[in-house]
Amino acid sequence: MSSQRRSDLSPGPQIRETPGAYPSTPEDFESPGAVSSELSLSQAVYKRRAEYTVSRKIRIKVGTWNVAALRGTEKDIGSWFVGGKGLSESLSVLSFEDKKQGEGSENLEDVGHQEARRSKKASTTPLNDSGFLPGGEDIALYVLGLQEIVDVASTAEALKPYNDPHPSRKWKSEVEKALPTGYVKVAEQQLIGLYLIIFAAPEIAPTISDVSTTSVGTGLMGYMGNKGAVIARIVLGEFTRIVFVDCHLRAGVEKGSLERRNWDASQVLRRTRFSPTYNASGEVEEASDIIGGEDFAFWFGDLNYRLEGLPGEDVRRLLMLHTKNEYRLGEPSKRKIDAELALHEASSNRESIEDDSSSNTSSSTRSATSTATSATLHASEDSEPSSDPASLQTTLASLLPHDQLHQQMRKRKAFHDGWREGPIDFLPTYKYDVGSVGMFDSSEKKRGPSWCDRILFRTRRDKQAYEEKLRKEEAAKKRDEEMKAHGMDDPSVNEEEVLFEYNPAKDGADDDYDPDADNGDPESFTTAAGGEDKLHLEYYTSHQRVLSSDHKPLDAVFTLIYDAADPDRKAKLHQEVARELDKAENERRPAVTVIVDHHDDKNHGNSHSSADQEGIDFGDVRHDSPRTRYITVANTGRVPATVGFTDRIASGDQVAGAAPPWLHFHFHRPSDRERSSPESDDVYTLEPGDAANVELKLHVTSMDLVRRLNEGTTHLEDVLVLRIHNGRDYFLPVRANWLQSSFGRSVDDLVRVPEGGVRSQQQQHSKQREEAAEDDGVKWSAPREIFRLTEAIEELIERAVAEWGMRSMDEQHPPWEVFAWPFTHERDDATWELRERVREALDTDTEISKALSSVEETPGPLQRVEAVAQILLAFLESMSDGIVTATLWATLEQHIMARGQGKSSSPSTEEERMQILDTLATSPARSTSFTFITAMLGRVLAEIVAAAPERAAGLHGRLEEEYAIVFAEAIIRAPEPPNGRERRASLARRRRVVEVFVRAS
Repeated sequence: MSSQRRSDLSPGPQIRETPGAYPSTPEDFESPGAVSSELSLSQAVYKRRAEYTVSRKIRIKVGTWNVAALRGTEKDIGSWFVGGKGLSESLSVLSFEDKKQGEGSENLEDVGHQEARRSKKASTTPLNDSGFLPGGEDIALYVLGLQEIVDVASTAEALKPYNDPHPSRKWKSEVEKALPTGYVKVAEQQLIGLYLIIFAAPEIAPTISDVSTTSVGTGLMGYMGNKGAVIARIVLGEFTRIVFVDCHLRAGVEKGSLERRNWDASQVLRRTRFSPTYNASGEVEEASDIIGGEDFAFWFGDLNYRLEGLPGEDVRRLLMLHTKNEYRLGEPSKRKIDAELALHEASSNRESIEDDSSSNTSSSTRSATSTATSATLHASEDSEPSSDPASLQTTLASLLPHDQLHQQMRKRKAFHDGWREGPIDFLPTYKYDVGSVGMFDSSEKKRGPSWCDRILFRTRRDKQAYEEKLRKEEAAKKRDEEMKAHGMDDPSVNEEEVLFEYNPAKDGADDDYDPDADNGDPESFTTAAGGEDKLHLEYYTSHQRVLSSDHKPLDAVFTLIYDAADPDRKAKLHQEVARELDKAENERRPAVTVIVDHHDDKNHGNSHSSADQEGIDFGDVRHDSPRTRYITVANTGRVPATVGFTDRIASGDQVAGAAPPWLHFHFHRPSDRERSSPESDDVYTLEPGDAANVELKLHVTSMDLVRRLNEGTTHLEDVLVLRIHNGRDYFLPVRANWLQSSFGRSVDDLVRVPEGGVRSQQQQHSKQREEAAEDDGVKWSAPREIFRLTEAIEELIERAVAEWGMRSMDEQHPPWEVFAWPFTHERDDATWELRERVREALDTDTEISKALSSVEETPGPLQRVEAVAQILLAFLESMSDGIVTATLWATLEQHIMARGQGKSSSPSTEEERMQILDTLATSPARSTSFTFITAMLGRVLAEIVAAAPERAAGLHGRLEEEYAIVFAEAIIRAPEPPNGRERRASLARRRRVVEVFVRAS
C-alpha cells in the first residue's frame, strides 16, 4: 500500500511514458526521463471530484418474460413493459388508489371479451387500458430480459455454436416502437433463447460508459446456451457501476433439478467476466470485471424455482378460487374452472364418505381447505385483507413459505450473499393456459403454479452487510473453539470459577442481515467511487392480463439516487487544474513555441497560428492526393530543448505509433542520432533561440482506409504528441475534410450513384441526403466510372499509337514493349497530375477528356493513355468485391471444370464465351462492366497490332496473355486454393476467362 501512495505523488516510469507529461518533482529535473503524466492531471481532477459531482434521481424499470417461443408475444411487449398495461387490480395486492385523475379505466375491456378477442397479430392486453405503472418518459433506463425467444427445448437450437440474431430483431423493433422518441440502445446481448436489451433516455445515454456484455451457458454439458445467462455492465455518471443479469435456470420439480438450479446460478457468478474499468491512475479498478464489484446488481429471469411440499393440483384449485371471479357467468374460462373445482369437490366428498375416520389424511384436508376457502372467498369487503382468510393476500402468504428460492436463500445455498426481492403481492407467474387470464395449466400434466419468474436486486451495502455477518459468525466460531480448547465446555470445570461478563450494548440482539427485509425508504451507502447512492423499490408486480404466453410478464420499477459527474463543472475544473499545474512548472524546464504555417490552404491563406489554438488543418483531402503542412518548433526557453514526436495514446481502431498511417512527418535537420548518438531516438536538440521546420504530409493510399472514410466510420482526425524532454508535451490536433471517392466501392454501390458522382452526395444538404437514401434504386446499367474510363482509353489509344508512329524514327523501342502496356502499375511522377485529374473527374462525374485538357502543360497522348489506364487498373483493384465476385467465380469455375471433364474435345472459344456470359447474366451490372472492359482491351490490342503489322501474330498473342494476367487479378475475386497446383490451375482458368474475350474482340 505504501508504494501505491508514493506513486500518486511521484509517477513511476510506466506513467511517465504516457503523453501529456510534466516532471513530477523538482528533484527529477535533471533526469532525462523526468516527465509529467496526463494521468497526473486526471488524478488531480479526480481527487477534487466533489466539486463537479451532482446528485441525480432516475427511475429504472426492469422487466422479465419467458415468451415460450410463441408467435405474437412480441406484440405485447410495448403495452406492458413501456405502457404499464395488463395489470389486474383484483388479482394483485398492488394498490391502484394512486392512479392519476383522468386515467381511470371505466371502459376497461372485461376478461371474457379480452380472451375471446386474442390474436397473434395484435396485443392481447385489454382495450381501454390506460396503464398504471410508471412508463414512457418517466423511466430513464429500460432493462428487458427475455427467455425462450427461440425453442430451447430443441436439441438443434441448444447445440448451435452461434446466435441467430433474427429472432431478437423483432423484439428490439417492437420495444423501439413503443419507447418515446430519442431513447438510445446502450447494451444488447443474446444467448440462443436469452435476450437482454437496455435503452436509456436521451439525457442519460451520454452519461453511460464502460458498457460490457457477456454470456454464460450452463445448459447441456454444463456449457451450452439453452440455459444460462446474458449479462451487461454499465457505468452511470462516471462513478456508479451497475450489473444486469438475465437468466434461465434449470427447469423441473425434482430435487436434482433444484440442485442444478443452484449450480447454474453459481456458474454464472463464477464465469462472468467483463472488460475491466480503469481509475484515474490508469489502473484496473478492483473487481470491476466480475459480478460482485458493482454498486448495484439486478438479477432477473426465469429462475424456475418451484413451490416445495405442496401438491400442484391443490395449489391450482386454491388459486383458481380467486381467478374464477374475474369471469362472468357463462364465459368459457368460468365454466372450465367451475367444472374442475366441482369435480374435485365431488371427489373429496366421496373420499370422505369411504373413510370418515381418516379426517387427518391429506385428501380430506385438501377437500376441507378447498370447501372452506370457497365458502369464504366472498367475505366482506370491509374486512382487512391480511386478516381475511379468504383474501388473496392470505392465500399468497400461505404459499410463500414453500417457495424454493426463499428456502435456498435462507439455507445459504443460492442468492444468499445480499440479494433481496420485493414483496410478492401477485399470483404465481407460471403456468397458465395460453390465452387465459386465470386458468392455470389445464393440460394433462396440470403443472403446479410457481413463482418461476423473479427480479432480485442487491446494493453494495447489502453485499457488505452479508460479508460482515459472515465475519462475525467466523469470529464467534473461533471464540467457541478457543473456549473448548481451554476446557470451558468440560463438565468437570467448576462453573463458579468462570467469570462471565455481560454488556447489553455488545451482547444484545444483533441487527443481522435479513435477505427478506422490507425495502421501505431508500438506504444510502458509499459506492466504490466514494459517493452516496440510494436505491428504492417502487413497484414489483406481474401483468396478469397479458395472454400470449404461458408465463406472465413481471417488472419492477426502482428509484435510483446517485452521484454523477457534471460535464460542464468537470471541464471547468479540468482547465483550472491544468492552469495550476502549468503555473507550477519550474523555469528550468525547457519551453518551446509551435507555429503552424497554413501556406497552401485556401481557407486560411498565408496565415500563421499557434498549434494550441487551431491545430493542423489540411483542408479538403482526396484519395491518393498528398497534402502538405509545415510547423515551426522554436526554443523560446532558457535551456536547450530536446524535441521529437512520441507515440500517441491509441484508442479504438487507431494504429499505435507517433503518427497515424496516413500522416508522415520530416524534420528539416539531422537528428541527434544521425549527428552523434546512434543509440538515441529520433530526437532533435534545439539551443535557446533555435528553431526547426517540420514537414507534415497527409497521404491517403490504403484502400481499407478509403472505404471506411467513404462509409463515415472513421475520420481524418488525430492528435500528434510533440514531446519536449523534461518539459511539457504539446498535443497537436490534426484534421482534414475527406472528399468522397469512387474508389473502394462495389458495383452495386456505384450503379446507384446519382448524376454528379459520389462527390455530389457529399454536397447535398441533410434533407436531400435523406431523400436520396429513400430512393435507393439502380440508376445505371453499369458504373459510370468504368464506362468513362474505358471510353477514354479507346479514344486515347488511337492517338497514342498514331503519335508514336509519327515519331517512331526517334524512338528506339515502341511503348508496348513494356509488359501489358499501357496497363502498368508503375507510377511515373510526370503523369501524377494527370492521374489526379482523372480521379477527380470520376468523383465529380466529369468527362475525362475535359479534365485532361485543363492540365497546364498539355501532355502527349502517350502520357494521357498511360495515366487513364493506370487509374482504370487501380480502380478495378480497389473495388470491394470486384467485377466478378467470389460467388460468381465459384459458379463460373464449376462450369468451366465440368465442361472440361465432360467433353473429349476442347470447347470452342465461342462456346466458352457464351458459358461465361450466361453465368454473368445473373448480375446485369457486372456483366455489362465486364463487356466494357474486355471490349476496350480488344480495341487497344487491335490498335497496337495495326501499328506493327510485321509482328502482328507474335505481338497479338503476347499482349493477349499479358492483358489476361493483369485483368484477371484486377476484376475477379477468388479465394486462394490451399496448395500450389490448385492455385496455378485456378489462376489459369481466371486468365482464360479474360483471354477468350480479348481474342474474340
